Amino acid sequence: MNACKHRNLLLVTPPKDRIRCRHCHLTLKRDELKKRYCPECFDATGIKRFDFEEVVVTASDKIQYQCEDCHITWFC
Repeated sequence: MNACKHRNLLLVTPPKDRIRCRHCHLTLKRDELKKRYCPECFDATGIKRFDFEEVVVTASDKIQYQCEDCHITWFC
């Protein structure tokens, strides 16, 4: 059993400014996209795919907390 009292909580914020490939569903930050095409699709198939969609974080997404001492994570 875990003896941690969970006194050092960390609010884990949802990722912002992320895009997702519509073909392989790779999700990355916009500034991580070095070229305009999906690197995962290009590595797997050799095809340059430029179809991305914004990842929308809504207010209905659950809030996530993590204990900094024991690293247990839970949602509210």
